[in-house]
Amino acid sequence: MIEFKRFTLPNGLRVIFHKDITTPMVVVNTLYDVGARDEDPERTGFAHLFEHLMFGGSVNIPNFDGPLQNAGGQNNAFTSNDMTNYYNILPAENLETALWLESDRMLSLAFTDKSLEVQRSVVIEEFKQRYLNQPYGDMWLEFRPLAFKQHPYKWATIGKDIKHIEEATMEEVKNFFKTYYHPGNAILCISGNFELEYIKKVVDKWYGDIPKRTVPERNLPIEPEQEEYRSKTIERAVPSDAIYLGFKMPGRNQDHYYTADILSDILGRGKSSRLYKRLKKEKGLVSEINAYILGSFDTGLLMISGKPSEGISPEEVEKEIHLVLDELKSEKITEKELTKIINKVKTTKVFSEQGALQKSIGLCLHELLGDANGINFETEQYEKITPEEIMEQAEKILDRKNCTRLTIKSDNNG
Repeated sequence: MIEFKRFTLPNGLRVIFHKDITTPMVVVNTLYDVGARDEDPERTGFAHLFEHLMFGGSVNIPNFDGPLQNAGGQNNAFTSNDMTNYYNILPAENLETALWLESDRMLSLAFTDKSLEVQRSVVIEEFKQRYLNQPYGDMWLEFRPLAFKQHPYKWATIGKDIKHIEEATMEEVKNFFKTYYHPGNAILCISGNFELEYIKKVVDKWYGDIPKRTVPERNLPIEPEQEEYRSKTIERAVPSDAIYLGFKMPGRNQDHYYTADILSDILGRGKSSRLYKRLKKEKGLVSEINAYILGSFDTGLLMISGKPSEGISPEEVEKEIHLVLDELKSEKITEKELTKIINKVKTTKVFSEQGALQKSIGLCLHELLGDANGINFETEQYEKITPEEIMEQAEKILDRKNCTRLTIKSDNNG
């Protein structure tokens, strides 16, 4: 059980404090309720651009990293389709250094032409290196618009087209900041060995004067139910063929989300999983096979990805995958197999919550989903799952009509 206290500043900043007496360090984690799904379809990649821009200096601090490093700290950030998260880890006695830095960039970034051009170049280079010049790198650029037709999950976090970042104006960038990066759209979590009264005092000192702004209303198009099998084949200079299957599944706050997660583990978690045993161990059809979920807030995807063995076609692999899926739809999983999978999930969860950083991110994430205390009840959600529910959801989610397939064919065969 992770214990925590909550309070909210008059400007709307939600604050979570977790007292952690086990470490001399403190984690300051800031989650902004903005991700790639909130972007204008004609100006994608902005949430990710801001992941970089937020390190480009603020109104009173020209260099973000310098003061933090001088205080013995480190920081990083990540963006997803659903949210943007920034964290700092530093010695507890230097907590106020992190609060000074984070509150100043929340108050106002230093929007200079130089900073925008530098970070624009960094993002463009990242787009080329990670998505265009890397084997299988453009997989999500191709897969998302195939799987999603209405919802903004149809573009990747990096953006739909690099032109959107190349052509972004200073005014557009400033407007995006004003809309999303303010106290009312943020959750701050502090994990460290402090008293609550002290935390309230220092948070108010650094954040209390930041003006309140209107929280944007989210009104996203709903993805219609998929009613036909979709497939696309592309050729790339990759070492070997690859196949990706995606099945629509419930989002984080919807019923059966956790069941879909367990379903993906039954199929592709480790060497005892069904796909690994059948396709790799028994039949040698693949060199690798995995199943996982994306963890999306709205309609999600249960993914199966594999690389066929030499001389085996992607079609043969897909055929065998569907035979394994059909078994899950027609035969109930045993209590023993289900218990084994759930125990693995619980072990991973306990292990991941040993670190203050993961606790802090988890508390912010669950608060964004509706209640930070949800972090303490995830295990129960998994324990409630029954073999009957697994079979019922397998039938619904793993339906061929609900499947999107992308095949990447090697045009040079290595």
